[in-house]
Amino acid sequence: MFLKRIIVAALLLSSTIGFSQRKDLPTDFLSKEFHKERREALRAKMPKNSVAVFFANAVRNRANDVDYVYHQDPNFYYLTGYREPNAVILIFSEEQKSDKGNYSELFYVQKRNAMAEMWNGYRLGVKGVQKTLGIQNAFNGEDFVNLSIDFSKFDKIIFTDFKNDVRDNKRDRADLYDLIAQFKQKVGYKSSSDKIPASDKNIKVATNIDTKAIRGIMATLREVKTKEELKLLKKAVRISAMGQIEVMKAMHPNMSETEVQGVHEFVYKKYGAEYEGYPSIVGGGNNGCILHYTENSKTKLDKDLVLMDLGAEYRGYTADVTRTIPANGKFSKEQRAIYDLVYKAQEAGIKEYIIGGRISKPGQTARKIINEGLVKLGIIKSVNERHLYFPHGTSHHIGLDVHDPGNYTIFKENMVLSMEPGIYIPEGSKCDKKWWGIAVRIEDDILVTKNGPVNLSADAPRTADAIEKMMAKKSVLDDLVLPNIDD
Repeated sequence: MFLKRIIVAALLLSSTIGFSQRKDLPTDFLSKEFHKERREALRAKMPKNSVAVFFANAVRNRANDVDYVYHQDPNFYYLTGYREPNAVILIFSEEQKSDKGNYSELFYVQKRNAMAEMWNGYRLGVKGVQKTLGIQNAFNGEDFVNLSIDFSKFDKIIFTDFKNDVRDNKRDRADLYDLIAQFKQKVGYKSSSDKIPASDKNIKVATNIDTKAIRGIMATLREVKTKEELKLLKKAVRISAMGQIEVMKAMHPNMSETEVQGVHEFVYKKYGAEYEGYPSIVGGGNNGCILHYTENSKTKLDKDLVLMDLGAEYRGYTADVTRTIPANGKFSKEQRAIYDLVYKAQEAGIKEYIIGGRISKPGQTARKIINEGLVKLGIIKSVNERHLYFPHGTSHHIGLDVHDPGNYTIFKENMVLSMEPGIYIPEGSKCDKKWWGIAVRIEDDILVTKNGPVNLSADAPRTADAIEKMMAKKSVLDDLVLPNIDD
């Protein structure tokens, strides 16, 4: 019993140290001033007499008692900087009066718990949130049930609806699902997925709830990046470009798709990127014709073109960079013809990233060039022919999401968008067999400025000649030989 008390006391002592007081963490995350300014910007766009409610992302189970690596909801992180689950923030359009003091936001977070922190890592807790994130009206999630606001007095309650999720009986009190259920009961909201009897006298179905407005408001806020965001985003992009360069130098015909993925992700970690912004795509030959191919299991690339669509996530911000290179270091005649056509389309599209220009214009420009080129190569018969050789758009916002929210109308200063034309000719296509299995996508991240577009990922070679030249260089991995572990 005495030993048990010592262990518990030690845990409690370590719990008092807390995440916010650790000295061994990166220091270049977004500042608390950034998040505060973003909440103020949101408040300025909210309807009068309204409240916006945001929930943290859920913990997702991977298998049995193992969860996926946790990733915060981007909107929630954007507004708070909080990177833990089981939390809710209420942001009011105007200051609210209370006997206990006035407030414009209320933040409920998961409670400090020494035993839980021993297993799963430090928690900020209320004091950590107040000190590190600067949100003073912070409370333990268990207190949310006692929130006694009359939500019927608001003209609008703005939030994103959550569907019910099946959880076991081991979950914590006041976890995300409890907070959502409590909130819906407080405001009188019942969606089609909620198992609340319509006749329940304790539930008065509200008419002031808006589950759609938040998408447009957050898209408007997030589509233009601040200086602080651009610093992190540029680093994520540059790390991703360095990964492409190192793979170009390390590539050889006997490599597998998995090895290529590993080199990219090694470079990301070497430069301090926490994660990949999305599942890595490494498609050799015909696999490159699958737009979101993530199996990455081909064991030998041989003479294939290798399409590599990968992006490092750095402090929450993700790049999106694609290069397509020949595994043997030299483009064949047909491979180069397709590659050069995609490059020509991309170059023309990038020039359209001009303040005030339509975001749809780069894609239209690229499509025209590609269709004309496919006709000259004899792959299609007419520029007006319907085909699937170029099946996707070219321009999407990047940021906290690889496909960041935006209104997609006109280019504005300090937007960052991809430019990614591609041509994909899968085996069995209605064209000469010499083109089969060729897939090319070139994708760069473009910053819109007063002085014209800036290619943030230009460090990674883009022309066929530049790629071949880079692939002829020695890699730092060339001398890395691991022992054979096969029986």
